[in-house]
Amino acid sequence: MAEIITLGETDLAAMLCSRVCHDLINPIGAIGNGLEVLSDPEQQEMADSARDLIASAARQSRAKLEFARLAYGASSTAGTDIDTRECERVARILFDIEKAELDWQVPLILLPKHKAKLFMNMLLITSASVPRGGDVTAVIEGAEGQETFKFTATSNPEKRQRTVIPSTVPELLAGSPPEGVDARGIQPFYTGLLARMTGMELDIGIEDGRFHFTASPKATEGGE
Repeated sequence: MAEIITLGETDLAAMLCSRVCHDLINPIGAIGNGLEVLSDPEQQEMADSARDLIASAARQSRAKLEFARLAYGASSTAGTDIDTRECERVARILFDIEKAELDWQVPLILLPKHKAKLFMNMLLITSASVPRGGDVTAVIEGAEGQETFKFTATSNPEKRQRTVIPSTVPELLAGSPPEGVDARGIQPFYTGLLARMTGMELDIGIEDGRFHFTASPKATEGGE
């Protein structure tokens, strides 16, 4: 078994910050471009298109920031638990800019903060499995403290969609990518770290064109 990579706190923080910057640079840049057009008297015929661009980029920026605040950051939620209603609110904002449709099958419960972060990061990976669109289902089931997270995704080949396991994600989730970890792979690496922190075991794969991704409580010694 490959050795799990250990990152220092500053390296982890730096890579997560780089990931957030990477996610935001395009929509923020688009807002800037749109504002430049609006301020140029010689481009007034492009004003409507510029406003549409700004509005779209602002939605993308908000969605990515809301997700990062909950999935990576400390969040503004008081205490150590996060209400799944907050998870749903952020998930719906995120899927407003995603190509896939979200089927949310999650009860109203409180999750420990790191488990909530794990759940949201798993959702992001699942959405990446249908990059051209499809259907994503998010499920939480099981007794309090022993919840299982289940995600599935399917695409429609007739619409030229495809279902994939995002490149190197299984190795990054396991904490042992052969090429090491950098800012490009930090999100799935962080997801695996959260799973180990919370005592959850991950399983990811595709069967008959259907992507599945689960997190289940690890069995204790003696099978208890």
